[in-house]
Amino acid sequence: MDLSATDIEAAKTFYSQLFGWELDAMPAGPDMTYYMAKLQGRYVAGMMQQMPDMAAAGVPSHWENYLAVDDADEAAARATEAGGTLLLPADDVPNGAGRMFFASDPTGAEIGFWQAGTHIGSGLADEPGAVVWSELQTDDVSRAVPFYQAVTGCTTETRPAGDLVEYTTFLVEGQSVAGAMRQPLEGVPAFWMTYFKVEDVDQAVARAQELGAAVHAPAFDVPGVGRLAVLADPNGAAFSLMAGETSGTP
Repeated sequence: MDLSATDIEAAKTFYSQLFGWELDAMPAGPDMTYYMAKLQGRYVAGMMQQMPDMAAAGVPSHWENYLAVDDADEAAARATEAGGTLLLPADDVPNGAGRMFFASDPTGAEIGFWQAGTHIGSGLADEPGAVVWSELQTDDVSRAVPFYQAVTGCTTETRPAGDLVEYTTFLVEGQSVAGAMRQPLEGVPAFWMTYFKVEDVDQAVARAQELGAAVHAPAFDVPGVGRLAVLADPNGAAFSLMAGETSGTP
């Protein structure tokens, strides 16, 4: 996953101080720099200054999630066949890192797809300061799920989770990799939420606020899952913090 930030310097300061990230600057085109966040010597996320056309359109800062595919061009064709909208056609990333495209699913949630080259994606997960979970929040889960099954070949299962009667989990070879739930807030467009693991949610929330974050949902417990909080970074990008009851996923 990576962050499109309206103020990249503010984002770099915030996340490096909150999660202990080290940032490697990499050229990404004329007058563009992409920052790879490193934790325990492995890359965990990326970030860059928002593209000028996005800024002109008033697009807010946001985290982008990516799903791995074997062939970006074939997956892009499946995405349109499955009712998605191609937002950015498949293209190579500089330096042989990979090939990618962006699409929106049939409910409007934007998602990236990544064909790995020299960069496989997250090198560390389910550790403090790294991503622990990605979750689609949409007003029509049953309409969105077949899209992801068709594009990636994943399977799903739906069962109760915490206080939710239905929570859908995406599976790859039987392993939980992401989730989907009905959008809890009226009027919020469908999107993918990024969860970062922390050792203590309450302490992390307090530290994030000291660094300029806003709190969308104060720390709360989800039975069988863990303790969560929903924040917005100083640029307004939403993300969640999670300390699970057990290692892994909801």
